[in-house]
Amino acid sequence: MAEGPRNGGDRDDETARLRDLEDRLSKLTPKPDAKEQMASYDQAHVAWRMVIELVAGIGLGFGIGYGLDYLFGTTPFLMILFIFLGLAAGIRTMMRTAAELGSKPGDPPGTDERD
Repeated sequence: MAEGPRNGGDRDDETARLRDLEDRLSKLTPKPDAKEQMASYDQAHVAWRMVIELVAGIGLGFGIGYGLDYLFGTTPFLMILFIFLGLAAGIRTMMRTAAELGSKPGDPPGTDERD
């Protein structure tokens, strides 16, 4: 059955037990060091970074293509071509960012832990 109302002594005992448990758990949990993986960063920030990289690639491709079309008078041809080139560059940059998620800050580029 349910216990009756608790008095202040029970609360003090439970508080002491909880503090002891917190102390023991804090000793067992590993401390984060400076060489932890980039995946520990907030995933929303990494996702927004990747979206911005993709949109920036497309935007730069559009701008360059539109400017060249204006100069040469080839209205949609170069703009469409450079939009696709910007999309490819944005995807390549996103893939590079995704590869950084598994690397540590001190690792040289192109190395992978999983080898």
